[in-house]
Amino acid sequence: MKKLKKNDLVVVLTGKDKGKTGEITRVLDERKLYVSGVNMIKRHTKGNPQAGQPGGIIEKEAPIQISNVAIFNRATSKPDRVGFKTLEDGKQVRIFKSTGEQIDD
Repeated sequence: MKKLKKNDLVVVLTGKDKGKTGEITRVLDERKLYVSGVNMIKRHTKGNPQAGQPGGIIEKEAPIQISNVAIFNRATSKPDRVGFKTLEDGKQVRIFKSTGEQIDD
């Protein structure tokens, strides 16, 4: 089970976008992920008339290291760490380390 998943609300801890919050849009592997509105880059693209794509400067998201983000705890309004807990029925769930509350799965 992974600590961070798609659609989790996270806070950026370091870098140029420190303090920004966003939703995870895509998890690449165990080290990188995409967060909406965070780590935006400008890509200079050449137009392709056959495909109907105009050229110009396109702004898009770049991946960010998973160690540079933390899950956002709405109850405390602060970034938090993720832990794991096994329920009575054997199912493993994610919890917030500070409060012990279960993360919505």
